Amino acid sequence: MSALSDRSAGRHPGNAVAPISVKIVISGGFGVGKTTFVGSISEIEPLLTEADMTDESVGIDNRDPVPGKVTTTVALDFGRISLDEALRLYLFGTPGQDRYAFLWDDLVEGALGAVVLLDTNRIEDCFPAIDYFEEHGVPFLVAVNQFQDTRRFELEEVREALGVDGLVPLVLCDARRRESVKSVLVALTEEVLVRRLAEQAAAY
Repeated sequence: MSALSDRSAGRHPGNAVAPISVKIVISGGFGVGKTTFVGSISEIEPLLTEADMTDESVGIDNRDPVPGKVTTTVALDFGRISLDEALRLYLFGTPGQDRYAFLWDDLVEGALGAVVLLDTNRIEDCFPAIDYFEEHGVPFLVAVNQFQDTRRFELEEVREALGVDGLVPLVLCDARRRESVKSVLVALTEEVLVRRLAEQAAAY
């Protein structure tokens, strides 16, 4: 049992401290696994704004890298996960197509941090998300989604291809597995905490 659980074990429900709620953004390119990521971890039925891809999207959405994909997120994916009794994360998945970029400012506003999902077969698809979070000062990490039959690379090779700062965490992820997704979210919250503590120390 954790120290947090020890402190809470003897409390009556009426005296329980409400958990801290924070917002996390899940981003990345089209078909990279954002909807799967949110659905794998959410402790509530996730809100998924999926729509069928129609002939009208031909020439707009490039389906070649993901030929079996028949739906797409048109607004956001939403889920919730409690990491422990003191911390509750609300997950907001961004749409992957450029034509929905106007939604990003509202989705990202107030976010504690972000996860950028990456497919090593289409590494360039995550550049817009990385650029956005860097420009807006949003802490983020890059999670390499390990698709089946995808060529594996060392994380430092991925970092070199991305051209991101050495301080940006890179982790491996399987968006289909709950424990893998949870480890990514824990890594992000720890990274944000370390940054906040460093900023506070520098201010004194």
